[in-house]
Order: sequence, then C-alpha cells, then structure tokens
Amino acid sequence: MSKGRVVIFDTTLRDGEQSPGATMSHAEKLEIAGLLDEMGVDIIEAGFPIASEGDFAAVSEIAKQTKNATICGLSRANFKDIDRCWEAVRHAKSPRIHTFIGTSPLHRAIPNLNKDEMAERIHETVTHARNLCDNVQWSPMDATRTEWDYLCRVVEIAIKAGATTINIPDTVGYTEPRESADLIKRLIEAVPGADEVVFSTHCHNDLGMATANSLAAVAGGARQIECTINGLGERAGNTALEEVVMAMKVRGDIMPYETGIDSTKLMHISRRVSTVSGFPVQFNKAIVGKNAFAHESGIHQDGMLKNAETFEIMRPEDVGLSETNLVMGKHSGRAALRSKLSELGFDLGDNQLKDVFVRFKALADRKKEIFDDDLIALMVDSEAESQNEHIRLKSMTVVCGTEGPQTSDMTLEIDGKDVSTKATGDGPVDAAFNAVKELYPHNARLQLYQVHAVTEGTDAQATVSVRMEEEGRIATGQSADTDTVVASVKAYVHALNRLIERRKMGSVGYDEKSVSYKDVS
Repeated sequence: MSKGRVVIFDTTLRDGEQSPGATMSHAEKLEIAGLLDEMGVDIIEAGFPIASEGDFAAVSEIAKQTKNATICGLSRANFKDIDRCWEAVRHAKSPRIHTFIGTSPLHRAIPNLNKDEMAERIHETVTHARNLCDNVQWSPMDATRTEWDYLCRVVEIAIKAGATTINIPDTVGYTEPRESADLIKRLIEAVPGADEVVFSTHCHNDLGMATANSLAAVAGGARQIECTINGLGERAGNTALEEVVMAMKVRGDIMPYETGIDSTKLMHISRRVSTVSGFPVQFNKAIVGKNAFAHESGIHQDGMLKNAETFEIMRPEDVGLSETNLVMGKHSGRAALRSKLSELGFDLGDNQLKDVFVRFKALADRKKEIFDDDLIALMVDSEAESQNEHIRLKSMTVVCGTEGPQTSDMTLEIDGKDVSTKATGDGPVDAAFNAVKELYPHNARLQLYQVHAVTEGTDAQATVSVRMEEEGRIATGQSADTDTVVASVKAYVHALNRLIERRKMGSVGYDEKSVSYKDVS
C-alpha cells in the first residue's frame, strides 16, 4: 500500500502561545521557528500579526529567516487584519494567509451577523486574501458545532472565493473520533470543488481526544494536521505534534501516511518549548515525557533486558533520546561536557561553553554523579540567567525549623546596585519571597509554584517553576539548584525579570495582545 503525504502545520507560536503564561520573547520565537524548520515542519503558523506590534515583528522576521517551511499568519475576517497579515508574511519564501470566522450559532452571535451576512463576509474576505496571496487557508471556527447545511454552504463559498486549504476546527474539543472522520469524509463528498483543495483538521484536547480526532480526520480524507509541540495550547491544549507524527510512523500498517518530520529532533524541541514557555512536560506524557521510556515493573525490566520490543513500540533514539545516560563527574573535562551537551541537542559556542563549564564544575562539587537530566536543568538555568537581568540574587541565608517564624537574609543586585534586607515568613520559601518583595516592591501575584526533583537522591537538583501575573501580563520563571530555596528564589526573580521586560514592551504597545476574536469591520 502506497503511503499518502500528510502536511504538518505547527501552531506552537500562535495557538500554543495563547496558553496563559506561555508568552515567548521575540528571540525565543525565532529560535523555536528555526528548530521547527530544521525538523521538517511544512507550515509554521508564526503568530497573529494584528494582535500586537510584537506579534507582527516576530511573524515578519520569521518569514524573512525561515529557509524551508511555509510561513503562515492568522487574521480575522476583515480587510484590515488580512492586509496586516500579508504585510508580515509577504517576505517568506512561501507565504500563507489564514483567515477565520466563527460559524456556529454561538459564534455567529459574537459579530451579530446572520447567516447571509456572514456568508457574504466570507466571500469578500477570502477573495481579498486570495488577491494578495496564492496560498490561503480558511477556517470556520467551531466547525464541529456548526449546522451541517450551513457548514457545507460556507465551505463551498470559501473554495469558490479562492481558499486553497479548508481547515475544520474542533475549537472546544467537543467531537469524538468517529464524528471527526465522518465530518471530513462527508464534506469532501458533499461540497462542490472539495476535491481541488486540501482539508485540514485542528483539534483541541478538552476531552482528551485531540490526537485520536486528528488521526481519524486523516482517515476521513484530511491531509493536513494542525498541532503544537507538547500539545501546548489554550485550556487542555492542542493536538500534540509528536504524538500524531509517531503514531503514523509506528502504526504505518493501519495508517499508511508519512510526514516530512525528522523524529530524532522531537525530544530536543520538546525540551526547548517547555523551557521557553515555562510549561513543564508531564512525566507520563506520550513520546516526550520523562517516563515515556522508563520501566520500573520487574516483569517489564526482565522483558526489556531480553528483548526491548517486549515493552517498547519505538526506540528512544527514534525521538532523539540518547540511548546512554553517561554519568559525568567533577573529573570530566570540557571536551566531554561539550560532547554530552551536543548529544542532548545543545550546540554551544566557546564563550557559552566556558560559562556552562564553570557552572558544571560548581554542580559537580555538590553532586557526586551528574546525569543527563542534571545537564538539561543546568542549561535551562544558564539560559534564564543570560537573559535581561534587572534583578539578580547575590546571596541569601535562611533560618527554618519547627520554631517560627522562619527568616531570610538576602542581598539582591537591582540594576547594578546591591540592596539587602531581612524578612520573615511562613516557611523558608515564603520568607525568601517576602525578602525579594521588600527589596523590589511589586504587585505581581504568584499564580503557580512547582518543585520537581531532577534526579533521585538527597543531593538531587530541584527544578522550580514559578508563574506570576501583573495587570494581565503573565510571566514564568524556572531555575534548578541542589538547594530548593535557592532554586525557588532564582525562579521567582527570573519571572520578575520577564515581567519587567513585558512592562517595557507594553509601554510601546509591544507584545500586548489586547485584540479579541470578535469580528470587526
């Protein structure tokens, strides 16, 4: 049976970034776009150009720099959005305009358009987009809750107006696999001209079926899957790119489709997206989770020793996971560190390696054995501290125990000046956070505080994730240290530094997503 080609449309930088707290910096967006392009993603939805000056700048720069992938921008169904989108993507080697409007009864009420008025709007805006760009994608938002007859009508209008890709979004993760397959199949059969365009599927994971729904849609005739790295996205997230790619690769016997994705790059980009978004990957996440290739049960371990295929349907190296976990230590040299980091997907210049090597030696003095996960945590911490540092932890001591209150003596460097204080709190972390707030007063609210042990043992590093919100701006910070309180303060400070940067961006309208999805004339 010959394999059919399925196009991978990645929307990590657009739909994925809409997760509360997942906002990425300009440099981070460019980096992720580069990794997506290197991995073989066919289409990168780089952002929503009219949403902010930051989004426009990122989409425009990604369009100019990307070597292989088609670069797509999102726009609502109005000329102003479409023109702005085209202005951002027009310099791409292969540009695409993606315009959408909500077609279900609930979504039609938002712009207050009746069916005929909306149909006319679709005709006008898709025609306008096609006059600008030969590659136009159109989406009826909330398609899976749109009346069948009306969905057929508007899809036909979009095709006649020049859309080359018709995307059918399950915007709220409402449908199930049989419905997903049937909907695509029926549209292709019922709508005139459907055989001349590509049908796409865009699924959300609210009921945990995004991957299943996407693969079912392919079985129904869709030839494009919209997805994100790690399933990042609003609410419960989007279809996970790594899941659909590996599902088709492993089960090619029943899903005879192929993609252009180099699966050996999946683990590295998963880690990078997790780092820059501040969203840790759950340990039991399919394909890229920490436990995806771990075997603890005695029966499983015995089977793995005799034949790995007894309990593994894919090899770790197929997704870019190093087959060996070489232990590093304080006697390991710079060349060994560079080699190991390269295996983990980190290619460092000489100056960066020099800085990381100093950190590695300091960690090796505190830990007898340093594993792959320790090095990944070390790189995450190093990258966080290399960003704009308005605030930096200089020194800290905490006093804790059964007798409270707990105290923290702290010195921070704030814009080049050292300041110190002593604060109390309900526990050492609370005392330390109170000290930071005394030294740098702010109104940011702590939304999330998570601690994970990187490896086993009492000398394990702790990775701390912090999410903070201030006047609608959300920022995350991460740090790792063998001292959990130190890691906590560094993560807190990293989040504050990102909030400070976003304040500056917001003062000039940069990176502030005030635009709503309500359709405007």
